[in-house]
Amino acid sequence: MLAVRTLSIMKRPTTMASTPSTPPSPQSLPSKTTSLRTLSSKKPRNILTNPIPEEDPKWVPLNLSRSELYLPLTFPTGQTFRWKQTGPIQYTGVVGRFHLVSLKQLDNGDVGYYFHCTTSDSESAAKVALLDFLNVGISLTEVWESFKASDKRFAELAIHLGGARVLRQDPIECLIQFICSSNNNIKRITMMVDFISSLGNYLGAVGGFKFYEFPSLERLAMVSEQVLRAAGFGYRAKYIVGTVEELKSMPGGGMEWLAALRKVDLPEAIVSLCSLPGVGPKVAACVALFSLDQHHAIPVDTHVWKIATRYLLPELAGTSITPKLCNRVADAFVRTYGKYAGWAQTLLFIAELPSQKALLNSMEEKSPNSKKRKLGGITKVPKE
Repeated sequence: MLAVRTLSIMKRPTTMASTPSTPPSPQSLPSKTTSLRTLSSKKPRNILTNPIPEEDPKWVPLNLSRSELYLPLTFPTGQTFRWKQTGPIQYTGVVGRFHLVSLKQLDNGDVGYYFHCTTSDSESAAKVALLDFLNVGISLTEVWESFKASDKRFAELAIHLGGARVLRQDPIECLIQFICSSNNNIKRITMMVDFISSLGNYLGAVGGFKFYEFPSLERLAMVSEQVLRAAGFGYRAKYIVGTVEELKSMPGGGMEWLAALRKVDLPEAIVSLCSLPGVGPKVAACVALFSLDQHHAIPVDTHVWKIATRYLLPELAGTSITPKLCNRVADAFVRTYGKYAGWAQTLLFIAELPSQKALLNSMEEKSPNSKKRKLGGITKVPKE
């Protein structure tokens, strides 16, 4: 249980806060315009492009069943803000920094992939990057079987929410995204992340969205706090600039330093991440779970607090949230679910999303052997 004791309360972004107008493009900003124009190339070097044909492209199966990966329960649930829905049960994004790929849930339940552009070498390296990003080395079916044996509630939800997989993102990309997420709402986070992404090399357009290679630390270092503030980042501009400077100053570069956190214990990873400007336990836990192989990191937010006090720690119901009590919640998740507790928490968080509650209600009403009360209050939509 020691592994989670450095974590504190995490309030995930909601969609109710006011949303500013779309941030200006890098080319339209008032300062550093000339240098910023050098950051984004309209034609990436050494890239082979495969535009989506007018007819349905030839999807290559990944041999991942719906129970191993269900796209609507993986991509639009707050793990990443760079992937876009570009068709019916189809999502598009970048893996390995410069491989633009679409994923589609096929009629047989399998997931198919299609590379729009990749390096001039071959698609083999791109597929390796894709499989790594999808964390396919971990059998979701096996992990969930152990969860279901430990928790009746999880077993009930798993019937309806199969295939919610935790991604293995690029650490720098994940870190910058979650600094943007601090005290923010999903629409505004997405606009900020899109702005940052647009500073990288242009890869192509799919489904009306433009996609870019995520900018390197060197490119990000060319962006001033003033430029980010003008783009609507607010106080987060200072943190992004400061974090980029800190990472660049580290021996071996920031990427090596972040990747090394995959090999240390969770408390050390959290403390190390919290040494960066603008990174507190909230952001650190998300980065640890979604990019650093810290599978038992627990991003505790208000929804997770409600779940824990309802099912794991009922004695805490009605008490005020404090960092100490949040540590108890994290410990309770690890006691119940073990070394992949963060994966279990992710599904339970998804079940609390209003969109998923509506889906669960619909499925529950159609089930002849089920009563709404079985899901323990799942019909009650939380206030955002």
